[in-house]
Amino acid sequence: MTTAGLLFMLISVGSVATLFAWCLFKVLTGKKDPDHLAHVEPVETQDIDRR
Repeated sequence: MTTAGLLFMLISVGSVATLFAWCLFKVLTGKKDPDHLAHVEPVETQDIDRR
């Protein structure tokens, strides 16, 4: 492998790993109210055929 290829590979893998770590950090340290973490829309029996 040439030096340019190795450098390109290290930069691309490093940037993807950094982006992944940043996304994990943002998700795991988010300050959300536990009541608003998920929302399930109630399904009425008359609406089942329309979905």
